[in-house]
Amino acid sequence: MTGTTQQKTLRVKLAKTGFYAGFNRVVAVGSKFLIVLLILWAAVFPAHAMAILSSIREFVSSRFGIWYMYSIALFSVTCVFLAFWPSTGKLRIGTQDERPEFYRFSLISLLFGAGIGIGMLTYSTAEPIFHFANNPDVIRGSVDALSAETVRSAYKWSFLHWGLSAWGVYAFTGLAIGYFSYSRGLPLTIRSALMPLFGNKLSGTLGHIIDIVAVVATLLGVAVTIGFGISQFASGIYNISGMEWIMKENGAPTNGAMVLFLIVIMGASTLSALSGVGKGIKWLSNVNMGLTIFLLAFFLIFGATGFAIKSFFVGIWDYLLALPVMATQVWSDDGSATGKALSEWQSGWTIFYWAWWIAFAPFVGLFFARVSRGRSIREYVFGTMIVPSLISFIWFAFIGGTALNLELTGAANNTILGAELSSQLYATINVMLSSGLAKLMSGVIVILLLLYLVTSADSAILVINTIVSAGKPTTNEAKHILVWGSVLTVMIAVLLMAGGLDAVKAAMIIGALPFSFVIVLMCISILKALILDGRKSNAPGLGNNSTKL
Repeated sequence: MTGTTQQKTLRVKLAKTGFYAGFNRVVAVGSKFLIVLLILWAAVFPAHAMAILSSIREFVSSRFGIWYMYSIALFSVTCVFLAFWPSTGKLRIGTQDERPEFYRFSLISLLFGAGIGIGMLTYSTAEPIFHFANNPDVIRGSVDALSAETVRSAYKWSFLHWGLSAWGVYAFTGLAIGYFSYSRGLPLTIRSALMPLFGNKLSGTLGHIIDIVAVVATLLGVAVTIGFGISQFASGIYNISGMEWIMKENGAPTNGAMVLFLIVIMGASTLSALSGVGKGIKWLSNVNMGLTIFLLAFFLIFGATGFAIKSFFVGIWDYLLALPVMATQVWSDDGSATGKALSEWQSGWTIFYWAWWIAFAPFVGLFFARVSRGRSIREYVFGTMIVPSLISFIWFAFIGGTALNLELTGAANNTILGAELSSQLYATINVMLSSGLAKLMSGVIVILLLLYLVTSADSAILVINTIVSAGKPTTNEAKHILVWGSVLTVMIAVLLMAGGLDAVKAAMIIGALPFSFVIVLMCISILKALILDGRKSNAPGLGNNSTKL
């Protein structure tokens, strides 16, 4: 038996009784069915699943690389255009007289807690260090690997992956969802952003498929983030305790340690999700931001400050000058050694990142929408795209810059370069400090990682419930938080046991592809709606976002 939630002309059927009361049964069951199939396949036939996932990942990366590159560029350009175009930038996410619920500090804290704080802890050291040894400029012979001249190109490429392009995906997705939900009165779910294109068809099968694609992408996107976070968490525990069972001989965490820490952290995440965005997540996000500022202050005081400041400003300059080319140039294997190396680098780094951000977009985008109601589009884009990019650049400059300087001066003696990806931040700390102080600072990083993992996972669970319930509050949410938390935990654990982080990454890249088409359609939809609303708001007697669909 079902009831109907109607917002203007879009109706999303919600169950009235039973286990799924308050939720859309088709979206909930359809999403779980696909994920359970993946879990069973990877659990029963792990070797076969890993081989097939790797093969499909290679196909997607090679065949759809150009699609990912130009799609990401489109999202960023669309955000900037809408923010700075006079008639659209002043429109609000909500009614024109509505004001924001969250203060700016809390908003930024929530954005990082639900965004890429985990990735920055891992890659703020790992990516500049890797590109210091190998990047497209090194491959083409423009600079020498591991030289002082390579630092500028290392930052240019690092900023590409964690700058405007990354945050532009999240910002655009959140803008589309938030505007149609809060300004047009439609359900707070993914399908609403396509209303101008498909109309009432979104009430049925088409809308269900779009929301299912979003839920699956969210699960797979957050799985990669949690996987990286768990790996670095385990490396931190090892750096503090020295317990051999945590680490393999190659320096990577053991599967057993990863699964154990996963269960502990996901349990804490589920409990936090039960408290809701206004309580547990908001409080933890503010604590996260405080610890993040403390860690940055440590590197500002004790790190390579002059080197970092120079890297920050020069890196931004190089990044902005090269951005149009870096964001649109696609390399293919033309049979030459250089062409093959460039193609492999782009597939392993840029295409992987673009797929990751797209898979993460329904989760972070919907979360952005929820915490940005009442802000103008110009203020929203500035707060979710430009400010986070600058904070990311600061993070990479001071933490990654310290690691690079230690290697350039010979103080690290290749210990950072030779460390496994999840251990490079701790290797940097070990070089900087005495053993006792290094363990103490490693403990701070482990706590920060733990909190980022908890806020990312519990935010994802709440977002999934929001999609499945069409954005409607429900008294039946607690049991579904527990179910989705369990599903996410089991899926990550099974994929880790089947093929480690490579299996998780492969599944994510595959799952991101369908949702990339949805976001491109959102671009057409939001442009149509916002340009029309911008014109209406400038017409005599029309001062709000009240245009009919």
